Amino acid sequence: MKIFSVLALTLLAPSTAAAAELNAADTAWMLVASSLVLLMTPAGLALFYGGMTQRKSVLNTVGMSYTACCVATLAWFAYGYTIAFGGGGRWLGGFDFLFLRGIAIDELHGGIPLLLFVAFQGTFAAITVAIISGSIIERVRYSTWLLFTLIWVGVCYAPIAHWVWGGGLLSGSGELDFAGGTVVHLNAGAAGLTLALMLGKREAQREKYAPSSVKMTMLGSALLWFGWFGFNAGSQLAADFIAANAWVVTNVAAAAGGIAWLLVDWVRRVNRSLIGTASGVVAGLVGITPASGYVTAFDALWIGALSGLVGYFAVFYVKKVFNYDDALDAFGLHGAVGIFGALATGFFANPLVNPDAAGLLYGNPGQVGVQVFAVAVVLVYSVAATAVTFKITCWLTGGGRISGEQERRGMDSAYHGEEGYSWDATTVAKKPQDSEN
Repeated sequence: MKIFSVLALTLLAPSTAAAAELNAADTAWMLVASSLVLLMTPAGLALFYGGMTQRKSVLNTVGMSYTACCVATLAWFAYGYTIAFGGGGRWLGGFDFLFLRGIAIDELHGGIPLLLFVAFQGTFAAITVAIISGSIIERVRYSTWLLFTLIWVGVCYAPIAHWVWGGGLLSGSGELDFAGGTVVHLNAGAAGLTLALMLGKREAQREKYAPSSVKMTMLGSALLWFGWFGFNAGSQLAADFIAANAWVVTNVAAAAGGIAWLLVDWVRRVNRSLIGTASGVVAGLVGITPASGYVTAFDALWIGALSGLVGYFAVFYVKKVFNYDDALDAFGLHGAVGIFGALATGFFANPLVNPDAAGLLYGNPGQVGVQVFAVAVVLVYSVAATAVTFKITCWLTGGGRISGEQERRGMDSAYHGEEGYSWDATTVAKKPQDSEN
């Protein structure tokens, strides 16, 4: 019997060792964090954008975020992950894991399953491309948008993710981007502005119309705020002290951004807009994202408040000066604030929070230069890759912009044959008149 007991223990030893390497607490937290980030795109961002658009195009606006999540998820599992994390090349990660082939179900990434890491990173790809839609609503063809999403994840998002997080071009430079200030927000904001300029202005810009639902935007902002805890705290990939700190600073920065925006409205003696407060919260969340694993709560207060001010300035002054039609301010809230957040990380990174990071205020002025270089590289590549991708997409789909008649009638009725507000006088209950996809 003793021989059989020893044999049984020997046979079980590999499984026991593998199980001992899996951290159950970290795995449980990352399952929750991944779900929180996923919630941000088809629910949070879709409602946030949908509430700000015109009534006659609210379904199209919501649908652009919703379907972008579907397409980007498939693109990520097919080829996005392997390009971003499939190896240590300078420019690309390689193609060994196309369609996740070669990844064993029990393979680990640190203390969590590798497949869970793949899923978590895929939620980032989905929300990045969905953010872009805010710049181009009410004038882009659905087929063009879907094909653009499919290509852009592989051509633009995955390479930048590889450069920053996957061992590529910027990984060895010392850039600090804990949860996606450059990879997600600057990248999406720059891409959105590029598409807005390429498509041109809407015939009647949003400022002439009331938002479809302030309540919807507030709910969307709240869901984004909620999901952002998975976004930032989850980026530690562990349930530990740094993750806890990331949760706290995320909450502080969001609140500070919302109040900063509200106070500026107050000082300027304009309406104390709830949409403005919600936008300030999002700005605070964007600004703290790259710094969330490196700064204290007190520093987060400053980063959040300043992010609210940067977002306000970009939305109400920069856009007016340069006269571009960034419909829902994807560049103002994500691009401009993403740049600020990346640079602020170079100032405020505190080695007492994370020993792997130190900024200018803690004896490392060179970190600011590293952050500037990373911002410049991501900005230039995102604009170029987005422009080329959209040109190719428009050629393949026969044009990127809807007809003038569809734009005047509204995307919901004229393009989709559905209505978000059937009682709204600005819509016309008619079937689609043409066969554009």
